[in-house]
Amino acid sequence: MKENEQDQTSQFIDLNFAPHDQDDVLRDVEGRAPLASFAYIVTPNVDHVVRLQHDRSDLWPMYRLAWLTLCDSRILGRLARRVGLRLPVVPGSDLTVAMFRRIIRPDDAITVIGGSPAMVESLRRLFGLTRLLHHNPPMGFIQDAAATQDAVDFAIAAQARYTFLAVGSPQQEILAYRIARTGRASGVGLCVGASLLFLTQAQRRAPAIVQRLGMEWLFRLLSDPLRLWRRYLVEGPLIFAILREWRLRQ
Repeated sequence: MKENEQDQTSQFIDLNFAPHDQDDVLRDVEGRAPLASFAYIVTPNVDHVVRLQHDRSDLWPMYRLAWLTLCDSRILGRLARRVGLRLPVVPGSDLTVAMFRRIIRPDDAITVIGGSPAMVESLRRLFGLTRLLHHNPPMGFIQDAAATQDAVDFAIAAQARYTFLAVGSPQQEILAYRIARTGRASGVGLCVGASLLFLTQAQRRAPAIVQRLGMEWLFRLLSDPLRLWRRYLVEGPLIFAILREWRLRQ
């Protein structure tokens, strides 16, 4: 898909999803010139949609400026089918794995923002990466103008072909937006959350059968109930009211 080509998107719950499967996305990403202006990919799931519609309307520009918006959630995909929309599900973690295994070459310029030095070293070793740069901003950096600018400047100076933003949502989407707004960075940015932790096996992901059943949220909840109970048991179910209101507006 060409940049800013919005007529080939599927509009669902006010987000313009690219109707691409994983192979389409890989082809688009690999086909961009290495030093083309920075363009980023977001992968919203139910948590993102609830945040946008219910808590943080100030985040809309970060999603609307994205080059590609991909559906990360099988639940969203099923809800879209209920209203007659085809919404391919391209989980960000699967896309990250596919990129490293299928299109990233050892000598590609790669930047990782977020994650530990140990995780990045594991990534370097697993894929033989010779041009991997790493910047780990401090906790809560997005509230610190100087720390945020340091991360933006690092991305600009790196001039990487692929930049992986692994600082959690919505920090990574905000950072991607600010990098893009400068007009001085290059390559493709991906907002990947914990995907690199799964790739390097620093963190366990739900079994494949659980993912296919759309129950990855339950696996995560059971893995860390004290931190995640509110997200999945209180905020997550708001998606049904959000969908109903969106359909009424349509």
